[in-house]
Amino acid sequence: MLKPDTAPSNKGILNAESGMRSFSLSRLLPGQDLAPYIEHLWILRWDLRGQAPHSQTVLSFPSIQLAFERTGQRIETFLYGVPDTTFTRVLEGEGQVLGVKFRIGGFYPFWNQPVSSLTNQVIPFREIFGSGPGMLEERLFSEAKEEEQAWIAWEFLRERLPEPDGNVELVNRIVAAIIGDREMVRVEDIVSLFGINKRTLQRLFSRYVGVSPKWVIQRYRLQEAAELMEKGSVTDWTRLSQDLGYYDQAHFIKDFKTMIGQPPEEYVRNVRHR
Repeated sequence: MLKPDTAPSNKGILNAESGMRSFSLSRLLPGQDLAPYIEHLWILRWDLRGQAPHSQTVLSFPSIQLAFERTGQRIETFLYGVPDTTFTRVLEGEGQVLGVKFRIGGFYPFWNQPVSSLTNQVIPFREIFGSGPGMLEERLFSEAKEEEQAWIAWEFLRERLPEPDGNVELVNRIVAAIIGDREMVRVEDIVSLFGINKRTLQRLFSRYVGVSPKWVIQRYRLQEAAELMEKGSVTDWTRLSQDLGYYDQAHFIKDFKTMIGQPPEEYVRNVRHR
């Protein structure tokens, strides 16, 4: 029996509480053989027939995503590289997306090419796997149960299971350190902690992650900021900026606006009015 993710997080789904009124989201964990490469499989469902479309914005993790997408009778499958800004999806009518979230660095062993070439790209299934997804899509969406759909996706990936790659584990240990320590705000902090040459670190992230270590640090800090704002936990912008490792409030506001498209105070106002 497949295991659901018992500690799911909606971090990165902007204004998640409002969004969950328009869609449902569940996650299933992979088997032990796939776990070094894949974080989880996520299933998004919505039924907005007779209602206005819902626009959902995501401040994505630095992860590659394989998504099987059905809206009504239209089915498409794409591989999504890491987007350097927010990603917005409009949900309308009725549909489902079954997505595979690769661990950070976990897609490279399947691809064996620098993942940086996929950054900001949406690639049709055929260009990645060399054949059309028609039969796979038909099998997936002919199943009503999420567990059966997941097994089909896992089976497809198991047939392409790569050799173990120690760099995937290293990348994830680095990212875990970034997530777990707010004081890790500079690339030099990673270099010091892991005893890795800065140029080597940059090449590792370009090849396995697709974005720079500095980008990853900033993304996690801004995800954390958005989550705190949505919970109403922010009362002092200067203190928040400092807690997230920014030297001053101005730099934090600039980065937040660049990534999310609006300054922090406007974002908070919009969240409160939804």
